Amino acid sequence: MAIEIPNAAYSGKIKEVPLGQEGKTITFGGETCYPFHLFEGAMPHPPKIAMEVYDRAPEEWPDTVMEPFADVAGDPVAWANKCIDSYGAEMIMLQLASIDPNAQNTSADEAAAIAKKVSDAVDVPLIVWGCTNVDKDTEVLKAVCEACEGKNVIIGPVQEGNYRAIGATAIGYKHTVVASTPIDINLAKQLNILLGNLNVPDDKLLIDPTTGALGYGLEYCYSVMERIRMAALTQEDERLQFPILANFAKEVWKTKEVKLSSAEAPLLGDQKKRGILMEAMTAQCVLLAGADILVMRHPEAISLVKEAIKDLMTTEEG
Repeated sequence: MAIEIPNAAYSGKIKEVPLGQEGKTITFGGETCYPFHLFEGAMPHPPKIAMEVYDRAPEEWPDTVMEPFADVAGDPVAWANKCIDSYGAEMIMLQLASIDPNAQNTSADEAAAIAKKVSDAVDVPLIVWGCTNVDKDTEVLKAVCEACEGKNVIIGPVQEGNYRAIGATAIGYKHTVVASTPIDINLAKQLNILLGNLNVPDDKLLIDPTTGALGYGLEYCYSVMERIRMAALTQEDERLQFPILANFAKEVWKTKEVKLSSAEAPLLGDQKKRGILMEAMTAQCVLLAGADILVMRHPEAISLVKEAIKDLMTTEEG
């Protein structure tokens, strides 16, 4: 007797969002099923990985993850090019960490100039990320939008406190925005509604629900991402039907588990391998929760996750 496997019924679809410059765009979204449930629906555009680049050489990174970038860490353009040429980066995220008022407090003009140089140097989609300080991000990201006019740069984080200013500027200069909220499905939906009321086009919007690291609240982040996907696909919630960005690399690599040396914590095993696996496992979890874009750091962790994506996107027929 044949066994009939029950399939879930989906009435919604994730909106398609093209990222990057004209002629070299990568499209995200389009899913008509839960993540990798290819026996129930379609995932026309596989998840992609954005590699981190910082505007200034990081001082707090463990040596195990700094090593691949030690020769380019002081030059964002060289760093971005190395990610693409040496490690096959599909996207770049430029972290403007130095603009933080509690760090170097880099000016908006200087930060925008750095973003412009990187955007001119790469032909893959570019994400430009602020420091999460609402006032400083407003000033800086507006300047970035103007400097990178027409290049469809992905701008974030756009938060409730600055969505009007950044959203309106992004519309004017034809960029995509990332709606960022603190791990809450209702807050995520509300911000998407506000951006829609501001006339941000649906094909210029991504969701950042905030993502923690493995062992640091990841299970709660997972459940929120899962609920967002459920609402989008089975409840036809149009304001949650957007691709999801998971910006977790900096959360992983600041944990004590990746910073403790092998000598300090021999029971945790080799420090380098530990960090790589922690980042890869975090990535795997958010993939299964529904992330379309993964922000990652270590090339070896990225290689592991690319193989996992390839395996998950392969059907028995394919």
